Order: sequence, then C-alpha cells, then structure tokens
Amino acid sequence: MSLCISTTSIPGDLPTKLRAIASAGFDSVELHDPDFTGFHGTAGEVREIISGLGLKVALLKPFHDLEGQADQQVAFDRLEAKFDLMEALGTKMLLVGSARTMQTGIERDSIVEDLSNAADRAQRRGLKIAYLALPWAQATTHDLQASELVEAVGSDSFGLALNSFFSLAGGRRPADLRDLDLSALFHVQLSDAPRLDTDIRMLKRHFGLLPGLGRLNLSGFVKVLARSGYRGPWSIARLNEQDQEVRAEQITRDGYRALATLLDDVSGSEPGLGLGTPTLPDRGHVRGFEFIEFATDDKSHRLLAGILQSLCFRMERRHVSKSVELWRQGAINIVINSDQTGFAHSAFLSHGPCVCDVGMRVDDASQTVARATELGTEPFTQAVGTGELEIPAIRGVGGSVVHFIDEKSDLHRVWDIEFEPVKKTAATRPAGLRRVDHVAQTMASSEMRSWAIYYMTTFDMRKCEIVDVADPAGVVRSQALESPEGELRLNLNGAAGHRTFAGSFLADQFGAGVQHIAFLSDDIFETSSILDAAGFPRLEMPRNYYEDLKARFGLDKDLVAAMRAASILYDRNGDMEYFQIYSRPIFNGFFFEIVERRSGYQGYGASNAPIRLAAQMRLQRAEGMPLR
Repeated sequence: MSLCISTTSIPGDLPTKLRAIASAGFDSVELHDPDFTGFHGTAGEVREIISGLGLKVALLKPFHDLEGQADQQVAFDRLEAKFDLMEALGTKMLLVGSARTMQTGIERDSIVEDLSNAADRAQRRGLKIAYLALPWAQATTHDLQASELVEAVGSDSFGLALNSFFSLAGGRRPADLRDLDLSALFHVQLSDAPRLDTDIRMLKRHFGLLPGLGRLNLSGFVKVLARSGYRGPWSIARLNEQDQEVRAEQITRDGYRALATLLDDVSGSEPGLGLGTPTLPDRGHVRGFEFIEFATDDKSHRLLAGILQSLCFRMERRHVSKSVELWRQGAINIVINSDQTGFAHSAFLSHGPCVCDVGMRVDDASQTVARATELGTEPFTQAVGTGELEIPAIRGVGGSVVHFIDEKSDLHRVWDIEFEPVKKTAATRPAGLRRVDHVAQTMASSEMRSWAIYYMTTFDMRKCEIVDVADPAGVVRSQALESPEGELRLNLNGAAGHRTFAGSFLADQFGAGVQHIAFLSDDIFETSSILDAAGFPRLEMPRNYYEDLKARFGLDKDLVAAMRAASILYDRNGDMEYFQIYSRPIFNGFFFEIVERRSGYQGYGASNAPIRLAAQMRLQRAEGMPLR
C-alpha cells in the first residue's frame, strides 16, 4: 500500500512537482509522460531526483490508442519505447487508457488479440499494464467492459485500473464493483465529484475534486476494493482545471490531507480491512467558540470597544501582565489585544486591526493538535509568561492562530488564571446575545478548497453546498461548514477580484481572515430595541427589499413594517424562519451580525446576501471609501 498522487494535478516543472509531493508526505507518484518529455534531462536524472526525495514511481501514464489501430506495428513500437523508459525510470507499471480512436469495423476479438500481444510483451520484460476504461473512448467506456477484457486476456501482466470518478459519477454505486473481477486490480485512482445528472465526459473537465469535496461515496468505493484484497497504491487522480491556479505545495498538502483522512476513516469504520495506512488521532470534536481575539492598536481598540459597548458587551477582565481585555455577553468571549509584544502585535503589523486568534472548545486539545500536525498543519507556539497557560494551538486561515480549550486540565480556567476582574462599574443591560452563531472567513477563491479540507480533516465538521452570492461588482463563492450539533459554524467566502466587497476586504487586510462574526439572539426584535438605546450603528437596508419581502412570503404588513424600521432581513424555509441585523463595517470592512433562528432554520440567509452587499457598497461610496 502506498499514498500516491498524479503529477498532472500539480502546476510547475517536474522537479517542483516532485519536491512538493515528497514534502506533503506521499511516498509514490503517477508520473505523467508529458512531464518527463518536457524535462530537460535524462530518465536516469529523473530517477535520481525521485529516489533522492524518498519517492518511487507507481506507474507511468498515460498510453492511449493501443488496441484497434490500423498500423499495429507503429502502436507496438511506441509501446516498446515506453517500456524502455519505464525501465530507465525504475517503474514496472504502465497505465493504458482504452482507445479513443480505432479503425472502422474493429471486432472484440481483435481488441483482445491486441491487448494480449501487449501483455505478452510486458511479461517478457517483467512489466505490467493497468488498463483503464475511459468514458470518452470509442469502445471500452466503463469498468465492466474493461474487466471482461482483462479476464479475456488472462495474463498476470495485464490488469485493471479503476478511477472512482469514472466508476461512480454516472450514478452507479460502490456495490456494483462486485460485478468486476477485482482479483486482477492493479491500480486505483481517487477523485470526487458533485452528484449531477449529466454526461460524465462533461463532468471530468470541471469537477475532478479531492476526496471529501464532492458527493461520491468514496468510503464505500474503498471498502469494496479493500475487501476484495486490493493492496496496491491509492492515488489522487487528475483534478479539475481550476486547480492549476493553486501553488504546488498547496495542492499536494490538500491532497495528502484528503487522501490520508479518507483511508483513516475507512480503517476506523472497519478495522479488519488491513489498509496499512498510518493511524491518525481522532478528529477534534468541537463544542463551540471559546473566544475570538482581535489584534489592535490604541485607535482601533477604541473603535472596537465602542462597537462592543453598543452591542451591550461589558469589559469584565484584564490580563494580569499584558494590555489584553476580556469583553463578555452570554457565552461570548471577545478578547481585545493591544499589547506591543507577542503574536497579536505581529499580526497587527502585518494585517492591521484584525481577528488574529480563535479559541475552540474541544474534547481533547492535545489530540486535536496531534492530528492537525500529522496532516501537515504547522503547530503554533510562543513564549509563555510566568503564571500563563501553554494552550495547544495550530496555524489557521491567513496566518491566524487557532487555540484549543478542553476540560481535561486547567485550560478551561484560563480566564481565572491569566485574567483578573476589573473594578465594578455601572451595570450594562445585556442585549440578549447568547453565543457565537457563526464566523465568516474571507479568502481568495483559489484558497477556499484548501481551507475547507483543513477544517473537514482536522475537525468533525460537515460541509454544505457551495453557494454563488451576487455582489454588485462580481460573484463571491460561499461554503458553510458545521459541527454535527451545529455548535460551531463557519462560512468560507471566496473572492475572485478586488472590486467585490469581500475582495476589498482581502486587499485592505493584506490577506485572508475573519470578515464578520454573527451572534445568536433568542428574540431579535427585543435585541434590536436594546441595541437602539445603546447606539448600535446598524446597516440600513433599502425600502424596495421590504416591498419584495411582503409579496414573496405573504408576510403580515405589521411584521414587515417592524423589520423595515429596524433594517432586519428575513428568510424562510417551510415553517423555519431566519432574521438578520448587520452592523456598519468598521476597520478594513469587518462587521458584526445578529441573527435569530426559528423552528430549526439551518441556513444563512443566502438570498439576502446580495441585499447586504449592495447596502455595504452603497455605504462605502457615501463615505468616499475606495472600491478598488
């Protein structure tokens, strides 16, 4: 068993690809023939590079149009040349895709004869051929046909290759693989895809995804093959064209996380399979947000403290030795760090005022960090002062940090150990904000996949469907991730250009980060009334929105009037309802949100996002802020 990835999935020249593959943790590669032919060096030099990185070549690929050709001498001369190259590279396997072009009137017996000839040639040289059915081929377009051909050839040197995308994306189930002769399975490629009722030949170009990002039953696919006795490489196949925009290191890191997690999940659900993969610590079971920390200077501290006061938070504690404050309401802990030392200060110097740190409540903090680091995430440490706790942490989105709090040690007592209460001041009436409902992180669209995999492989979180949100200046892609109980929710927003509101945030902050935080209220109208009295700077919504709302949902006119007066947005799904209030943006386009969920509403008001974005852009123009 080995963890493998195709060089076709990775941008850059061949040495760059190979270094990234080795660094990510893979032990073998599918070497794409054009990657070699485009390399200025010999096969021996490539073999030396691969060996020096601790890798091996699982197979050379691809070889097309072997069977059914008008001039078989040319086809087999090409095959022998590839055999020579394989021997020089040190690999014994060649991936042969079913022919895309064949001579007119070719019979199955002729195809078997050609493939048998190829198998005999491979056997004489101690090599093997893995035969893959291609949906766009002329004759052999699916697994069962390929399996029947392998059986007809009947050679130990000629076996089957499977690609999960080709096997499952057309609507077939993993159980259908039992119709194949899996004893002759040589190689397995893993690729995910959405569940769409369309021609798989159209899907491949656009929807070759890493495991876990699509909707295919890859766990079932792996189980069926492992139960049959397959012990060969598990390989990440070619990905869609959009991934060519991503750095080699990022793709290989994401690929390793996705592949190792898939195989670990399968091994954990059925320990007797004997996959032979390294056992990972369990995913972190997240119980919610323990704290959200802002890095500020004196000016942005005053701005943030002012808006927290308007949200009816109260500053309750100060750090015993640093310029760090704890603001609280309900189960929400907001930390303002304006100290001139440490990580928060360096984050401020790099990004300006920003969310620099997020604390998550988990069952086992050390185990969560152990899993993350085994999957390639960088752990985070910094000097700990006298009396301070060493809280386990890893790097997060945009260079931020994620700390973990559990109840197995004193970690959950951090507020008592490191902070002291402030002197009593006038009581602040709470606004009914109970907890953090969700946190939205904005990043370049090319980074979305990477951070989705980061969260789903490190923590016990599920993904929701990606939604395209219409911004007045473009489109922003949004994907929600949630813990099973909904205690922790994240929205990942991918910005493609600087002119969108999300893109402007990225440019102003000099990178990805938290753009807004949503707080949960049990009664948004009562909360709104209290916020009015506290001087909360809410984002005003257009009157036209409410006229449309009344007609779309058939709402009572008094309810619509109340929402219009308070700039409350509304969504409904069946009997489930959702209400939203937004603050005006503060530094770098950051803002707060207040939400109420009724009758189990699980979404995020996606239909309201264009209204909110238009209001934010209108405010930017009115205040003379650059729209880039």
